[in-house]
Amino acid sequence: MPDSLRRFKADIFQALAHPTRIAIIELLSAGELSAGILIEKLGMEQANVSQHLAVLRAKQIVANRRAGNQVFYSVRDPIILEVLALMRRYFQKHVGEAMEALGEMESDLMESSR
Repeated sequence: MPDSLRRFKADIFQALAHPTRIAIIELLSAGELSAGILIEKLGMEQANVSQHLAVLRAKQIVANRRAGNQVFYSVRDPIILEVLALMRRYFQKHVGEAMEALGEMESDLMESSR
């Protein structure tokens, strides 16, 4: 695999490496939203949300358009939503395994304390 492709992948994952940016993408999964609505739904300061949106725009994960004095954001390519869905499945699978292991450890501790 060429180094340039690895760098591209790393850049995308770096842009996704913040919970707020993932929350923004999840909010946009239903469709385009204004910056004001995103700020309201996230319950964060405008400057903070703007910084996260700038990172997502720079990596071309979200697109924006102006309409009057409002800026609307959307997911540039729905493939990124599939990536997040796969990550959710990966998390759920491995959280289940971790919970199972914890349950076994707890059982072992209870048996050894008797």
